Amino acid sequence: MKEPIILSWSGGKDSALALYELAKSAKYEVAGLLTTVTEEYDRVSMHGVRLELLRQQVVAAELPLTEVSIPPRCVNEEYAARMGAAMDKLTAAGIRKVAFGDIFLADVRRYREENLARAGMTAVFPLWGRQTAALARTFIRLGFKAVLTCVDTQSLPAAWAGRDYDAGLLAELPAGADPCGENGEFHTFVYAGPVFRPPVPFSRGGTVLRENRFAYCDLLPDE
Repeated sequence: MKEPIILSWSGGKDSALALYELAKSAKYEVAGLLTTVTEEYDRVSMHGVRLELLRQQVVAAELPLTEVSIPPRCVNEEYAARMGAAMDKLTAAGIRKVAFGDIFLADVRRYREENLARAGMTAVFPLWGRQTAALARTFIRLGFKAVLTCVDTQSLPAAWAGRDYDAGLLAELPAGADPCGENGEFHTFVYAGPVFRPPVPFSRGGTVLRENRFAYCDLLPDE
């Protein structure tokens, strides 16, 4: 019997690839997705995607969602408390493993492992150690479709917010920018691919600059 596992879900390409890998696993059965949502804004934390689009993604993935609400500018202590409460509920339901789409940031991996250990849980990293340029090409080859929701303007032009994540974009990435955005250069929203039935309909809205650095393209749910 496969072991149940929860996937930390941002709605972006690394989460989608991790879900794709876990779906092929002979060891794990994905029991659901876990996402942090910023209160007041009703948007996915960091990525800035509207909660309605997140929920449409989850329906398309045919998996239950655990939402962890956090306040804007959430301090570490509050984040840990709210996430800890969510972990308590998951462990009570028999979940002992949480998967993440991280690829090579050792400090992030250590942070996740230490936090989960305190909750009596273990972290799993299906994409860990993979070469990011190859992962990016694999994502596109598999038929995934994504759009850049946020770009760090210290790494990429603000006008890239809202662009399709495709071979053309990869070819234009400046030197030093990671093809998977692993260093925070950009975040994505996946709207189609082998883990979704059907694709998630949306349209592109305006772009705003926040903190004088991060350009967000507002993705709008289609009626």
